[in-house]
This record gives sequence, structure tokens and C-alpha cells, in this order.
Amino acid sequence: MDEYTYQDLLKVGKSEGDRLDFVRSAITVHKGSWLYNHALIAEDYDRQHNRTIMQYQKVLYTLSGKAVPDNFSANYKMPSNFFNRFITQENQYLLGNGPTWQNEDTGEKLGKDFDQRLQELGHDALVHGVSFGFFNLDHLQVFTLLEFVPLYDEENGALMAGIRFWQVADEKPLRATLYEIDGYTDYLWDNEGTGKVLHKKRKYVLKLVSSPVDGTKIFDGENYPAFPIVPLWANSKHQNELEGRREKIDAYDLIESGFADDLDDASQIYWTLENAGGMDDVDLAEFVQRMKTVKAAAMDNEGAKAEAHTVDVPYAAREAVLTRLRADLYEDFMALDTKNIAGGAVTATQIMAAYEPLNNKTDEFEYCVDDFLNGIFVVAGITDEDPTFTRSQIVNAQENVQTLLQAAQYLPEDYVTEKILNYLGDGDRVENIMQEKDEDDMSRMTGGEEKEADEEGTGVEDLIANLESQLDDLDAQLAELESTGSDEGDEDEEDEEEGK
Repeated sequence: MDEYTYQDLLKVGKSEGDRLDFVRSAITVHKGSWLYNHALIAEDYDRQHNRTIMQYQKVLYTLSGKAVPDNFSANYKMPSNFFNRFITQENQYLLGNGPTWQNEDTGEKLGKDFDQRLQELGHDALVHGVSFGFFNLDHLQVFTLLEFVPLYDEENGALMAGIRFWQVADEKPLRATLYEIDGYTDYLWDNEGTGKVLHKKRKYVLKLVSSPVDGTKIFDGENYPAFPIVPLWANSKHQNELEGRREKIDAYDLIESGFADDLDDASQIYWTLENAGGMDDVDLAEFVQRMKTVKAAAMDNEGAKAEAHTVDVPYAAREAVLTRLRADLYEDFMALDTKNIAGGAVTATQIMAAYEPLNNKTDEFEYCVDDFLNGIFVVAGITDEDPTFTRSQIVNAQENVQTLLQAAQYLPEDYVTEKILNYLGDGDRVENIMQEKDEDDMSRMTGGEEKEADEEGTGVEDLIANLESQLDDLDAQLAELESTGSDEGDEDEEDEEEGK
């Protein structure tokens, strides 16, 4: 049957026994759904446990047409890692550097590890088709489709409730939590399947009070303005990224593994015996065994002869098919093949053209991320616009820096510095380098002013010293004149005395 909806939960009512049965039944139905099972398959491919090649078994057909397992020839199982590579490239291309918020306090309200949880959420969404983010007061928790039963509204398709479940092992108890708009309830089923309410419904934001006598107790609580679990879809089709591409991955794995099988089988020598028609299968097996161990065999029949042969495995056609499949996979996933831009001097235009398919696909995924963040903003009470994402790209640094320097005179200095550092791979040091640059500029300005002041001070001091020197000279001249005048007066007095 189809999965349960929010309206099915409303029909259950408030009876704890009925709700307990509903939660267990919803988990069972969810595990049998198409979406859940396809998410399981995609999970295996993401872990490089590609199902088709891992379950592949060679068979032999008897004379009656019955198929039996081939346990004699080589049977290599070589799963490729295409799916994980493409998923990781798309997710990290958009979310690898984290979002840049318009308001500075948005990141603080969402929690310190929000960027990491958002990357995890995006990866799970691309693999399973959808993942769920639970905003829990001051941080984000990630629920995958393999552990969460969504209960959508039949009228508008909105997520109105959900059940998270987990079980360590089959012989261990099953735990589940029913999340609703007005709170959450915990359930538990033991090994015999007997269920009970572990914790009655609680509000999401609890207020506690503590006292030495009573300890810590819950005295009040409140809920969020909207349902605190928000889905993040992988694309507009609401399906995982493996759909429609699994077959080509399987073909690549089968051809590559079969190639290895043929090389292994061809490395063995086979023998042709002449004039040995009397030997049955047992005799032939003994002959081969002796050749492997003793490396020699005696031929009883006169004229009998043994000749060894090897097989050359054709590989050109398989190499061509593998190359074609690889190129087709990159086109189907709209991924970037770095081999196309790794060799030689590639211009910025060629690099941009190589990124165009990935940009188009990531743009669609970014809209899904924006819808998810807007839902989280409502729950967290945040007023902010859609964030911006810095995508990590391979660039022709020399060409981009030259183009930037040509336009530097028309751009702010801080912008030019930041761009150059990003091109050179030092984008994480922009703030430190800008701060050091400002300090150097300030130091030069301050040093220049002090130097001018020193120079001005030196000129005034020299002037004063010069004036003081001139005054000293004048004082010396006056003293000399006074001394000379005094001597002349004494001589006049002596002449007067003699005249008398």
C-alpha cells in the first residue's frame, strides 16, 4: 500500500494504544515503499557496493539446459565509484564553502556546526532523493529517508508530521519518535514486539527549574511557529540521482570485471593431446594436474604428443566501450571531467565552458536548498534573504589576475586584493592579509607624520640655538666695549693729576 499521510494520523485520535499501533504500522509500510527501497539501492552505490556487480554470478548450462553456478572460472567483482564521485562533486561544489548570510547574526542563531550539517543534509538528499533537517533549538539535526517516515498533507503536500525510528540490531529494541506540530512522543518496542510509550508528548522548547530539594523539573514549554522538520529535495523531480543512470554504471562494472575475468582465464595454459583418444576425463584431469605440479608427463601411447597453448584476449573493443560509457556517464550526471581541462594551457573561456553543465545542474539544486533554508528561517524566527554560495572552481589564475589588474584602477582596492588572493588559492587568508595591509598603511602614515614633526622640531631648535649663539656674541662684544671704556677713563684721570 501507499505510505501513510497526515490525514491518516488525524483519524487515529488521541488514544495512546491506537497511536502506538499507527506508528509501528507506518514504519512497516515505509520500509516496503518504492521510495525507501530505491533509496537503499542508491545508498549501496554511494558506498561503492554496487548491487548488480556484487550480486552477479556466472552460470553454466548443462545438456538439459539447466543453469548451474560456474565455480571454476574467474569471477571478479569490481564496482566503480562513479555515483559517489558525482554526488560529492555536486554537493561540495555548492555547499563546500558554506553559505554567506546577508545578516551577520543569522549564522549564530543557526548554530556553529550548521555548515557541516547542511553539507551532510545535501549529500543525503542527492543520494536518497530527499533528506530532512530538524531545527532543534540552536542546532540542526539530519534525518535520512532510511530512518524517517514523512507524513505529508494530502491537500497541499506540506510535511506536517513524521516518525523517526532506529534499531541497533534485529534482536535489539525498536525506538521511535513521533514528531507533530504541538510536540513529540517517544515509543519503544521490545524484542517480542510489545510496545509502550517511553515518554509522553512534550513540547519542543522546555523550560526547567532547579531546587536543592526537588532537583531539576520541567515547569513549562513552548513550540515553534511551524513544524520544525523541513525536507530538502535533491531536484524538482523528487527522486534520487541514481534513477535513469544505474544501468550505465552496471554496464561499466560488468565489462570491466569481465575483462579481468578473461585475462585471468587466458593466463592459464591449455593442452591438446594427439594420439591419446583412449584417455577419459579423469585421465585428462590427472594429466593437467601433473603438468601443474611436476611440470612433466609421460606419454604411454606411441606417437602421442602434447602441445601447450595460450589465448590472446581482445581488448581494443572493450577499451573503446569503457571510454564511451565513461563519457556518457559524465554527460548524464552533468558532471565536470577534469581530464578535459587538466592538460595543456587552457583558457578561462574553455574552463567556463567545461563547468557549464555542472553549473546548470547545481543551480536547480540551489533552488531546493533555498526552499529548505526559508523553511528553517520560519521555524527559527530568522528574518533574512536567500544566502549566497561561493562555488569552488578551477581557474586560469594568471589570465584572471592579468584581467583584474587591467581594471584595477576602476575598482576598490579591497575588492582587487580579495579577488587576487582567491585566484591564487589564499582565499581563507583574505581577512588576515587585509588587516596586515591596513596596519602597514597606518604605520607608514604615522611614521611620515612623526618624521615631518621631527624635521620641523629640528629646524626650530636650530633657529633658537643660532639666536642664542648670536646673543652670546653680542654679550661678549658689550663686555669688551665696557672694559675698553673703563681703561680710557683711568688714563684721563692720570693726565689731569699730572697737569695739576
